[in-house]
Amino acid sequence: MQDLEIFLLRSFVAVSRAGSVSEAARKIGRTQSAVSMQMQRLEDAVGQPVLRRTGGGVELTAAGIRMLSYAERILGAHDEAVAAISGTALHGAISIGCPEDYMTAFFPGLLRGFATLHGGIEIEVVCAGTVELRQLLQRRQIDLAVLSVPEDADRARIIRPESFVWVGNAPDPAILAREVLPVALSAPGTLDYEAAIGAMDRVGRAYRIAFASNSLAGLLAVTRSGEAISVVTRAAVPSDLFILQNGLPALPDIGITLAYAALKPPPIVKTFGEFIKTYMAEI
Repeated sequence: MQDLEIFLLRSFVAVSRAGSVSEAARKIGRTQSAVSMQMQRLEDAVGQPVLRRTGGGVELTAAGIRMLSYAERILGAHDEAVAAISGTALHGAISIGCPEDYMTAFFPGLLRGFATLHGGIEIEVVCAGTVELRQLLQRRQIDLAVLSVPEDADRARIIRPESFVWVGNAPDPAILAREVLPVALSAPGTLDYEAAIGAMDRVGRAYRIAFASNSLAGLLAVTRSGEAISVVTRAAVPSDLFILQNGLPALPDIGITLAYAALKPPPIVKTFGEFIKTYMAEI
């Protein structure tokens, strides 16, 4: 087996996460043909194919899945060694996933604060719901993710408590007087959907799903129109909407947790994760 070159491993990790040679090439600033040749060189070095072509891009072979774990560890150790010996700041790239409501509420200040301390680290943010983010973590397409968990989850995993609230376009919107209450919710299976439906069913309140979207902006737009009320996390309630309580069932508390794709995250990923934990606990 030939020696593994660092730049080949970086390109391989980029392709693995993007699921596409062309998308990876765009992100790392190389041509598609150059990245394709790098992947061929990597396969020649390890003596096995690490990528398999699909209709929509590429996927990892069994050897590629094993290679990805080693590549991440090698790159992490390499970058840590360079930073420690040269006395320079940490550098590299991180991909993090986060639900839209936490992105809106916490990430502007969080990213600014982290960039002040570690300006050499490039951060890619993927905005998606908790269910999709877990899948991305499992496929190692992101390094870490901020997730919502039920209130009865392991307390040691929760980095910040949160709660769901009903929101409307007025403190006491006229829509609450309707016999069948229109609600705007995320897709079935999400924590906010299950919380809202469970609360309504528990007290026997008649409702209908007037609007369904996994986009927080879409839910809030419908709420602003006055044609429905919705459920969001308390931290994500915008200043022009109102938290509703009268005549509505209580919603459960939840927790915010942090999850990593790798059992032993690279140093820059671990550094970012520890910063997130501290920031979310103190803000």
